[in-house]
Amino acid sequence: MFFEFGIKDFIDILLVAFVLYYTYKLMKASGSIKVFTGILVFILIWLGVTQVLEMKLLGSIFDTLMNVGVIALIVLFQDEIRRFLLTLGSHQHVSALARLFSGSKKESLKHDDIMPVVMACLNMGKQKVGALIIIEHNVPLDEVVRTGELIDAAINQRLIENIFFKNSPLHDGAMVISKKRIKAAGCILPVSHDLDIPKELGLRHRAAMGISQQSDAHAIIVSEETGGISVAYRGQFYLRLNAEELESLLTKEN
Repeated sequence: MFFEFGIKDFIDILLVAFVLYYTYKLMKASGSIKVFTGILVFILIWLGVTQVLEMKLLGSIFDTLMNVGVIALIVLFQDEIRRFLLTLGSHQHVSALARLFSGSKKESLKHDDIMPVVMACLNMGKQKVGALIIIEHNVPLDEVVRTGELIDAAINQRLIENIFFKNSPLHDGAMVISKKRIKAAGCILPVSHDLDIPKELGLRHRAAMGISQQSDAHAIIVSEETGGISVAYRGQFYLRLNAEELESLLTKEN
């Protein structure tokens, strides 16, 4: 008896491979790669016991553990699941479809909106003033905004520099820019535990990476030690940027 392999089987295998690969990336980013490996080993043992060896008693025990384990995994990896759903919902084509049904138009930042931010970052970099600025896009950052002080002011270079001045009470937190306005400052961000982040990058960079992994926001970092300007976007760092590179990255379509 020959095994029939059709296009549906190929698509099935391809989708399973995609799910496993994306799960691997999420686990690696969160530092849970060993847990992911352990889960795979357990699934292989379960399949071997129930499908290959057909051990009924041990198989029933493994079946019970699998049923309970699904709920345990949802609780254990709720942050990773939330991140996956946010990434899926903020995808360019999905966001465009949502805007089509809602009738809303995408607000993209233009040159005049970005230049005050760029100039403020350049000045702060020269003076080695640390800063962390988050620019919201499709994924709302209301939870992050609630952790800081509401400002709701127009984007202004001097205001940005004053907020991150070393003696300012809000200089340690993050600033959130939403809908072409400075929404809040002094905000607390989720910190990434990605082991691949270089050790020379500090807590601001880890916080920027954390929010970039959980949303589609641009996270701008001005280093207090070197004065260098970096951006974290969709889980990737863009380091040592000049004014032109920073402007180009921030105005790029999401």
